Amino acid sequence: MKTTLPIESEVKHAWHLIDATDRPAGRLAVEVCRLLRGRGKPDYVPHVDMGDFVVVVNAAKIGLTGTKDEKKTYAKYTGYQSGYTETSAAVMRRKNPGYILWHAVRGMLPKNHLSRQLIKRLKICPGAEHPHAAQNPQPLG
Repeated sequence: MKTTLPIESEVKHAWHLIDATDRPAGRLAVEVCRLLRGRGKPDYVPHVDMGDFVVVVNAAKIGLTGTKDEKKTYAKYTGYQSGYTETSAAVMRRKNPGYILWHAVRGMLPKNHLSRQLIKRLKICPGAEHPHAAQNPQPLG
């Protein structure tokens, strides 16, 4: 029996719509990573881009368990002296609500050139409206 490998040009990329209202960020990030990589497809191979597009709505209402809203921090360093800043999750939710989920998903993807292609397929919208209605994303969970 001969093993067949999928060809990138023949892979069909579907669109999925996920509502993030009151869902824990880590558990939602696992589901998004699975869709972005295409792990649920029967012909999945790790070195071929098999993933789908994922649209996440209501990212401003994403849940964090425990006291993570006040205690969890996101660090940023500009490269200059005194350029290190820390931002709490509560402030980050107000300034850039999609960053919490984007940061969690990016950390779960493999660290290679394929992950930099996959993260571009993640579309995060802070509210219920999204500009990707023409692609007809299928609602999940």
